Amino acid sequence: MNLYFGVQIQNMKGYYPLVFLLSVLFISCNNNEDDSVPGTSNNSKRDTWEVIQTEIWDVNCISCHSAGNTFATQSDLVLTSDVAYEQLIDRDPKNAAAKADGLKLLGNDGLASMQKSFLWEKINAQDREHFYSDHPEYGSQMPLGPTPLTNGELEYIAEWILKGAPKTGIVADEVLLEDTSRYQTPLFFRLDSPDRGFQFHIDEFQVPANTDYEFFYYLPAISNEDIFIKQVEISMRTGSHHFLAYIFDNQISASLLPPANTIREVYLSNGNYNITTLIPTQYHEFVTGTQWPFMNYSYPEGIALRLPAGKGLDLNSHYANKSASPITGEVYMNIHTVEQNEVQHPAEILQLNNQSFILPANKVTTIEKTYYFNEKRHIFQLFSHAHEHMTEFQVLVKGGDNDGELVYVSYDWEHPPILELDPPLVLEADQGLTLKVTYDNDEDVDLSFGLRSSDEMMILFGAYY
Repeated sequence: MNLYFGVQIQNMKGYYPLVFLLSVLFISCNNNEDDSVPGTSNNSKRDTWEVIQTEIWDVNCISCHSAGNTFATQSDLVLTSDVAYEQLIDRDPKNAAAKADGLKLLGNDGLASMQKSFLWEKINAQDREHFYSDHPEYGSQMPLGPTPLTNGELEYIAEWILKGAPKTGIVADEVLLEDTSRYQTPLFFRLDSPDRGFQFHIDEFQVPANTDYEFFYYLPAISNEDIFIKQVEISMRTGSHHFLAYIFDNQISASLLPPANTIREVYLSNGNYNITTLIPTQYHEFVTGTQWPFMNYSYPEGIALRLPAGKGLDLNSHYANKSASPITGEVYMNIHTVEQNEVQHPAEILQLNNQSFILPANKVTTIEKTYYFNEKRHIFQLFSHAHEHMTEFQVLVKGGDNDGELVYVSYDWEHPPILELDPPLVLEADQGLTLKVTYDNDEDVDLSFGLRSSDEMMILFGAYY
C-alpha cells in the first residue's frame, strides 16, 4: 500500500452522450410537419408532455418539487402538473452559476435549447463525468441519490426537447420508455492530480470474504500553512462502504497521536474491536468523505473549508464485502485549494451523531433526536450516514416559523444523497434540527450503535457558515 501527494492534473473532458447524438441525427432527418414522430407506432393518444408529467415527473420528482417543499423552495422549481410546464419553459435557473453561463431551465428552440438547458444538464446521467468535472458549482444531478432516470426516459425527454418542447402534440414514441436500463457509474477510475492542492492514494488492498474491513491511516502535517479546501474528489473501487478524512482536535495529547503512515485496523483477528486504534478517534473532527463510489463536491462561491497549519489527516476506509470471495479495495482523494483572499465565508462542519439508541429484534423502530444550535447558522450541505437496517432518514427544522419542515430525506443507506442548499437553510440561535430515522431490524437480536455495516448508526453530516 502506498500513499502520495500530487501536483499535476489533466482535466476530464465532457462528452455528448450517445442518446443525444442519436436524437440529433433523428430530428435532422425529420422534415414532416405532422406533430408525431414518423416511423413510430404512437399507439397512445397522450400528448408527449402529459406522458413526461405523469410517467416521469410525478413518479420521480414531485415528492421534492412540490409547492412549499424545502427542495422546491431552494431550487425555485415546482413540477406538479398544475404549474410544471410554465415553471420550466423560458425561466432562468435559481443556480447563479448556471444563470451566469446563459442557461435557461428549458427553452423551446429545439437543438439550441438542448445545449442551453439547465434541466437537461441536471437530469442527463449519461454526461455525469462532464457535469461534475466541468460544472461542480451546478449542484447535484437529479433525482437525488444513486438512481438516475432510465435511459429510455432520458431519450424520450430528449426527443421532446429537440422537437421544441411543445405542451400539446405527440412528438416522441412511448416505446422509448420500455428501455429501463440506467447509466452505471464507472466501477473505478484513477483521478488525475489537482493543479492546486493535494492527492491522496491508498493503493490496492485485499478485503476478505464475508467481512467488514476497516482501517485508519494517519498523515501528519499536511501543510505548514493554513489551506482552504474548495473542492473534493473521491474515487473508490467497488465494495466500499465509506471513505472519510478527519483531523484531530486540539485536546488530543501528543502521546495519543497515532503512528504516521501506518495502517491501524479497526478489528483484531478474533473480530473484536482494536481499542488501540479506536482511542485516538475520540478526538476526531470530520473534514470530508462520502459513501458514493465517485464524488466531486465543490463548496459554493466564496466558501471554503480551512485546514489549520500543521494539522494531519486521519484517513478512514471501510469496505463491506458480503460476497464469498475476496475483493480489492483502492481509493483516490483529491483536495483542491484556493487562496485565503478568495474566501468570504469559512465553512464549518456540521456533525450530529446519536449513539444512544436500541433497536429491538424483529421490529420496525423510529428514533428521534433534536439538536439545538446556540448561534445563527447558514447550512448549505446535508447528508446522512446509517447502516443496512435504515429505511428512512428524515431531517426536520426545529423551532421558528418553519418548525417541522422536512429539509432532507434519504431512503438509501448505501449511497445517501448529498443535498446542496442554495440559498442556505438559515437557522437562528435556539433553533435546531430533528433527526427522525426509521430502522427495520429483521435480526433475532437487538441492535445498537456500532461500526460494522450490520450494526447501526444515526449521523447527519453537513456544512454551514
